[in-house]
Amino acid sequence: MNKNKHSLYNASLSSFNLKKQEDLDQLAILSHYLQNFNSIDNEHLETSGKDILRDRFDFHNLDDIMDSSLMRNLFDDVMNVPFPPTDNSQFTFIDLFAGMGGFRLAMQSLGGRCTFSSEWNSFAQKTYFANFGEMPFGDITKQETKQYIPRQFDVLCAGFPCQPFSIAGVSKKNSLGRAHGFKDEAQGTLFFDVAEIIEKHQPKAFFLENVKNLVSHDKGNTFRVISNTLRELGYTIHYQVMNGKYLVPQNRERIFIVGFRKDLFGDTTSFEFPDIEGELPKLKTILDPEVDAKYTLTDKLWEYLQNYAAKHKAAGNGFGFGMADPEGISRTLSARYYKDGSEILIPQTGLDGEMINPRRLTPKECTRLMGYPEQYIINAVSDLQGYRQCGNSVVVPLIKAVATNLVQTLLNEEH
Repeated sequence: MNKNKHSLYNASLSSFNLKKQEDLDQLAILSHYLQNFNSIDNEHLETSGKDILRDRFDFHNLDDIMDSSLMRNLFDDVMNVPFPPTDNSQFTFIDLFAGMGGFRLAMQSLGGRCTFSSEWNSFAQKTYFANFGEMPFGDITKQETKQYIPRQFDVLCAGFPCQPFSIAGVSKKNSLGRAHGFKDEAQGTLFFDVAEIIEKHQPKAFFLENVKNLVSHDKGNTFRVISNTLRELGYTIHYQVMNGKYLVPQNRERIFIVGFRKDLFGDTTSFEFPDIEGELPKLKTILDPEVDAKYTLTDKLWEYLQNYAAKHKAAGNGFGFGMADPEGISRTLSARYYKDGSEILIPQTGLDGEMINPRRLTPKECTRLMGYPEQYIINAVSDLQGYRQCGNSVVVPLIKAVATNLVQTLLNEEH
């Protein structure tokens, strides 16, 4: 068998057309099955994974292939990625709205094993696959995606998008015979899908991340529904706005929400958000000494940005480009960075020492700015998609700092 050994990682790239959603879905099933085959907690995933092995790869003797040692030997290349799954895990988690995998990196580093991931963007799926050897499932709002979630897992992680809630009075809903509570208030939003999964699977804890304005969004209505919903589902909640600038050289404020099941941990726990304040890191530490000339702004674009900034300055507005100080920290990296790089421009000097057109950060520098390890792969997609993914990502060391306290409570305080 060894001399005819298949490499799933290489075979998947040649056998699957990653531009087709059907093939992305099949690769999600197969890669999830492979990484969890010795501890599967989902009959639907097990059946689907075996069917794909038989039908797509023409493996008929499933009894032999399902032998754990042979499976690992047969498909060892799927683990030949920068961040393979944890062998001796202390807890399990799922990764919703997974993006580039910032939550996964943090949780894996603390002894967690990811048993399900989901991300709707096909480009982010490819980046995730290149780094973790696992293709995330797609749209989490679809029941066909949710059916692959394992029955039990310890922690739900999600950096879910923020959407407004449309609230009608409870009395009006009652008069119409409609339900109230989160099943009605949150319906139609992505948070509803998170809440639905929490209600069904009852994880021991959850870890959510969002923009700092979540508390004031829609006049406070959005956060009211979210916090009330999580409490209604039987969890204590802790939340705090934190700034990643103490861990990476970037001003980036986000809200974090952590919760624990009351029936397992009681009404109170020792969990607290970490104190991360200290000396600010410097932007120059994540910059490459030399970069490709394609990242330097063209004369036309640089002129446009200067004129745009001058016009708004004259009008008393603060809009304009952000020339970063390598000795300081940068502005917040956004998903629109690919357009012109205007919020974080790096100053440059020519051979004669005179200032020349500034440049954008490279996608690799953006991963460092978000705290991703050096071995993280971002060039599995185009620069444009890499910028978008980094701008939508989490600050990995900040996630890890919060997760460290979460995991400590998880492992030590369950009744």
